Amino acid sequence: MTAQRLVVIGADAAGMSAASQARRRKGPDELAITAFERGHHTSYSACGIPYWIGGTVDGPDRLVARTASEHRSRGIDLRLGTEAVELDPDRGRVRTRDADGSYAWTPYDHLVVATGAVPARPRIPGIGADGVFGVQTLDDGEAVLDGLARDGVRSAVVVGGGYIGVEMAEAMLRRGLSVTVVDAGEQPMSTLDPDMGALVRDAMEGMGIEVVSGAQVREVLTDGDGRARAVATKDAEYPADIVVLGIGVRPGTELAREAGLPLGEAGGLLTDRAQRVRGHDRIWAGGDCVEVLNLVSGALQHVALGTHANKHGLVIGTNIGGGYATFPGVVGTAVSKVCEVEIARTGLKESQARAAGLRYVTATVESTSRAGYYPDASPMTVKMLAELGSGRLLGTQIVGREGAAKRVDVAAVALTAGMTVEAMTSLDLGYAPPFSPVWDPVLVAARKAAAAVRQP
Repeated sequence: MTAQRLVVIGADAAGMSAASQARRRKGPDELAITAFERGHHTSYSACGIPYWIGGTVDGPDRLVARTASEHRSRGIDLRLGTEAVELDPDRGRVRTRDADGSYAWTPYDHLVVATGAVPARPRIPGIGADGVFGVQTLDDGEAVLDGLARDGVRSAVVVGGGYIGVEMAEAMLRRGLSVTVVDAGEQPMSTLDPDMGALVRDAMEGMGIEVVSGAQVREVLTDGDGRARAVATKDAEYPADIVVLGIGVRPGTELAREAGLPLGEAGGLLTDRAQRVRGHDRIWAGGDCVEVLNLVSGALQHVALGTHANKHGLVIGTNIGGGYATFPGVVGTAVSKVCEVEIARTGLKESQARAAGLRYVTATVESTSRAGYYPDASPMTVKMLAELGSGRLLGTQIVGREGAAKRVDVAAVALTAGMTVEAMTSLDLGYAPPFSPVWDPVLVAARKAAAAVRQP
């Protein structure tokens, strides 16, 4: 019997999870697996890059979960430095370009598109200057560190105040630089409501980070050598020996678009629950290049997180390997931090609830991470959204210090289960003074939200 041919484009979380799971289910005699990766690393934690740059963790080797040689030892033909440049769905083949510039076509019976996401880059003068960096891959991380090693690097401007933006602001601060964050939004962390984002802003400014909100970067100014020296907005210039782009990512779907594969409003590939590309029985997709179903709003959205990418890969590999698995969707959970301040959210924020046509109430409470009398109890703010009438939990946001962020997992489980805030108040959560007040902050917020729902 001739082995089927599986081709994987992209050798990070989704792609290699799919390849590895398919290999567990089918041996080389049944399934030949070839994976193409245009970079120099495989199966690595992109989420760890800011902490490597900031000196908190070692890298890049520590960020690699499984090396290329380990994948190859399991019967996967992994080719680094090889870029897929064309898809031919009609004939079932992929055209690639090797590092030496040579081209080749590779046929497939199954294709996994795991091309990830690419950093958003504004189309402004100077954006390609020396000293301007995106942060998406380990190669990007190495480039940033090389930039920081130059003589005379004292100031950094981070463009964008989202997850990568605040994490890179912390990294630059830990490196001893003067840091300015320039963000187009009303407050940093646009995944939060503005009132919660204001808490993040206050905390960042308290750390010595200058936060400039509501400002569009118009130009990266350069010196006589073509190297970045400042970032210009409409109203001011901000000195920058190094510029880091933290304005988010977009799905890396140029190949898919050119091949006529279906894309959603956010530009991500559209798949069914088995992660099969819609209308294409032999093509699968997962990770940062796809759109996923939000279980709370019912809308499709682009969510670039390694947690989802690994789950997508597991589903794809199981299905290609002859099993059955599906990915139901997400509730939109994410956590981050900037120095000691922890930031968490799950479900919908207010603007998303309105866009989904939902009527809701909100409840915001201030509490502590431990019993108030226990040493080192730290403050936290919890905001909760509940649907008017039904009382169904719609979303939760948390800003605090140690012990704050992971409390969002309680709300994430409640969202997945479709719980009401009233039902949440009876959850049997763990309690002892070193870990929580008698009433956990999430439950205090649920009580207040339940009371708001009951009001006429």
